[in-house]
Amino acid sequence: MAIDQLLLFMAAGVLLNLTPGPDVLYIVTHALRRGARAGMVAALGITAGCFVHIFAAAVGVSALMAASATAFTVLKWVGAAYLVYVGLRLLLAKSESAMQLGAASADSTGASGQNGLKTIFLRGFGTNALNPKVALFFLAFVPQFIAPGVENKPLAFLLLGLLFNFNGMWVNLGWAVAAAWLARRASKVFTAGPPQGENAPPRGAATRAAVERGGIFLWLDRIAGAMFVGFGIKLALTAAPKA
Repeated sequence: MAIDQLLLFMAAGVLLNLTPGPDVLYIVTHALRRGARAGMVAALGITAGCFVHIFAAAVGVSALMAASATAFTVLKWVGAAYLVYVGLRLLLAKSESAMQLGAASADSTGASGQNGLKTIFLRGFGTNALNPKVALFFLAFVPQFIAPGVENKPLAFLLLGLLFNFNGMWVNLGWAVAAAWLARRASKVFTAGPPQGENAPPRGAATRAAVERGGIFLWLDRIAGAMFVGFGIKLALTAAPKA
């Protein structure tokens, strides 16, 4: 591939990864709630899920799915059900108390925090790996940048797919860092108060501030949950590609 085509491929990949979708929503939601670390773990889970599609497309599984309406339909319904499941979990989430909010932050480096991060990673993996539209995207996008005269097309496909995913990983990590920064800025609005002394806030003000933050997180859950359900319904209504 010529250097200009390679740069075009990389630029197109970055722009496509900047487009909001289920993956970006998953990353941003966790970064807003639990900070940059959780958001970055979610991003890595998404990246890991993307590897499934890259290797599948390289060995021809995605081509088979594109040609078989039955294979596409099965994976489509599995992916749609998973997105709706994630959305319903967020919609039905209960409001967290101030103590729970504090524990979630404190546990980010503890055993329970590690278990939580593992869950975030695995669900991120599933969010991407179970979405057949990602597989079809690779099948449609990557071959455009493979020269007809290339002898080993599967290898070329694999290398370009890995490059796309590598660049996309940094974009996803950027989403996580940006969302966590926004959450910290918003949190200062609720935690800031008058100096200590006679002008100190009344007893329990910190608790009320934490509860207010919990209310904001609850609404974020509701919004994200509704969007995940919407993505799932949209995926379920997607028609199988024509052979």
